[in-house]
Amino acid sequence: MKKSENQRRTFLKESVASAAGLITLPMLSTDSFGHIKTEKVAYTEPYHYENPRIKFSVIGMNHGHIYGQVEAVTRGGGQLVSYYAKEADLVAAFAKRFPQAKLASSEKEILDDKSVQLVLSSAIANERAPLGIRVMKSGKDFMSDKPGITTLQQLADVRRVQKETGRIYSIMYSERFENRATVKAGELVKAGAIGKVIQTIGLGPHRMNTNTRPEWFFNKEQFGGIICDIGSHQFDQYLYFTNSTQASVVASQIGNTNHPQFPQFEDFGDVMLRGNGGMGYIRVDWFTPDGLKTWGDGRLTILGTEGFIEIRKNIDIGGREGGNHLFLTDNKETRYIDCTQQELPYGRLLVDDVLNRTETAMSQTHCLLAAELSLIAQKQAQKIDLKA
Repeated sequence: MKKSENQRRTFLKESVASAAGLITLPMLSTDSFGHIKTEKVAYTEPYHYENPRIKFSVIGMNHGHIYGQVEAVTRGGGQLVSYYAKEADLVAAFAKRFPQAKLASSEKEILDDKSVQLVLSSAIANERAPLGIRVMKSGKDFMSDKPGITTLQQLADVRRVQKETGRIYSIMYSERFENRATVKAGELVKAGAIGKVIQTIGLGPHRMNTNTRPEWFFNKEQFGGIICDIGSHQFDQYLYFTNSTQASVVASQIGNTNHPQFPQFEDFGDVMLRGNGGMGYIRVDWFTPDGLKTWGDGRLTILGTEGFIEIRKNIDIGGREGGNHLFLTDNKETRYIDCTQQELPYGRLLVDDVLNRTETAMSQTHCLLAAELSLIAQKQAQKIDLKA
């Protein structure tokens, strides 16, 4: 016990030192878009680990997000050792991508493997929480794709088992954790670049692709509803940037406005939030047109008392190439920051937490509060009927 506590103290000291070492000075250049001052986040050498820090496995891979989940933990020093899914086609694709890992014969084989410390999953959405509970009861930590929970009863069960076992139940809110401009925005906000944050506006448009989506994608019981599903990213960002620890849903609405062939589907939703750190507005939809070069023009605006930040996550339709665009306007000037070289720390910090029983990647309270707000907003949402 004494040795474990000493290791934890050493880890916390090293984390502070590492964080200080990650602060990088931006590179400046001239911008052709309205003479906005342009900066570029300096390249940071990625962490290299001589030996795997933890071993992890995958159970369920019904959404392609699993590949990003695996890559995040691998960057953090994790070693993928095994995987299991019921669907042969999904297994074949996963095996081709990660040939070094072993196909397990069953979920039980992975849960009984004492060497596995963390399990990842992007199973069908309403199956994730029950799986996470089984994982935690087996003595392992769990990382789910979003939405990690689809009903308030599941949330209550997850909270109870997480408290009983002391294991980690992490939901990978990738629009924050895996978007470099959003990570950079977190650094700027914490440094006071725009004063006190009073509101966030999160926009999450997606492309439909009806011919390639699986059947469960259109079954509300399985996908949880549009606000629960793709809206969960925005609830995480709202809590994070406003530093809210308590919040309520002021109003929410949902509707299937243009897809009558899928009666259980929802293609539009929005939410108003109020918390003890600020306000929030969220809009999500399935109306990205085919003329856009990416699946969605995801944006986040962070309003502060001394300025604002706008993030164009995947594309800048104004002409700049690629994604990870950040604009910051304060009382002195407007700056554009190219964040393509920004480090993504979530996977590394989660591995740290698995090893040290800490909460540096995301607190358990924050993780589940974001899920709770999305579930409440989904449940209370008024139905849109544009025919009326």
